[in-house]
Amino acid sequence: MAAPKKEAVTYSQLATEISRRVFRPIYLLMGEESFYIDDLEQKIVAGALSEDERDFNLTVCYGVDVDAREVINMCKRYPVMAERQVVVVREAQNIKDADIFKFYAEKPQQSTILVLCNKNGNMKAPEFIKQLKGGNTGVVFESVKLKDAMVAKVIADYAGDRRCNIDSKSAAMMADYVGTDVSHLVNEMDKLIMLVGEGGRITPEVIERNIGISKDYNNFELEDAIKFRKVEKAFRIIDYFTKNPRKNPSVVTVSLLFNYFSTLLLALTAKDKSERGIMAQIDAKSPYRVKMVMEGAKNYNTAQCVNIIGYIREFDRKSKGMDSRQGEYVLLRELIAKILYC
Repeated sequence: MAAPKKEAVTYSQLATEISRRVFRPIYLLMGEESFYIDDLEQKIVAGALSEDERDFNLTVCYGVDVDAREVINMCKRYPVMAERQVVVVREAQNIKDADIFKFYAEKPQQSTILVLCNKNGNMKAPEFIKQLKGGNTGVVFESVKLKDAMVAKVIADYAGDRRCNIDSKSAAMMADYVGTDVSHLVNEMDKLIMLVGEGGRITPEVIERNIGISKDYNNFELEDAIKFRKVEKAFRIIDYFTKNPRKNPSVVTVSLLFNYFSTLLLALTAKDKSERGIMAQIDAKSPYRVKMVMEGAKNYNTAQCVNIIGYIREFDRKSKGMDSRQGEYVLLRELIAKILYC
């Protein structure tokens, strides 16, 4: 009988462990989202060693400069006047013969924390990774790029972790503004959190005043207007976008509309129409996301969603100069009209 598959460890789980000074002998941090890899590396070093201990007990090297055997030898050294040492290998994808680490992982040095960082992809060491995932001596953290649908929840969680409140509209406004760039997200959220303080509330007004996003004229409000076929509101927002093109690039607006109607189409064609079934169909992490998507189901059916996705593809083609020489905001206004009146 096969052993039960371990669930993937999350950033929050590791960050919580580290804050409690619970450390794993080996960390393999890899993936396309570099922010979480950098942040966990910093947290491990800061949590495991005091500043005074780092002079003799922190080793940082790069995969292009070392091989696996050299790193293992570093790990087998004993700490100097400290409980532990930390060995950090950045750009670990460049280490030759990385699968040799599987032998070290069988019985790692208990006074050493080995941190292997591999950004922009996964480490090519299948036997070592299998050993880590199957054993109890280390952990593999895969840092994936955020999906658009996940950003608002990440923002809400980030605010909550720092004892601040943010409402759904504000989270959606920030998600629209920062996109899937986690570093940008953290920088902008830290500004707002510092302004409102612990226990404070991040509102659309706070965002408008300090970030410069209009609380009334943004992609969140446009999506709302389109979902409920609020024609006057939708065109008022498009007029604002046309007058403020630098803050409201049409490519972002159209990308969000494509994601919304593609998701709505998936939801409408789900075989299991229950909340849980739709969550699985659209890969949603919460019932709230299902509710936000399904609000449009009252005004758009499957055929209309298919047609709208076609209109969006037509916009994309024309905005690149194919079959049209009209300006992007003229084309955007035309697209919105086609959606609202389809």
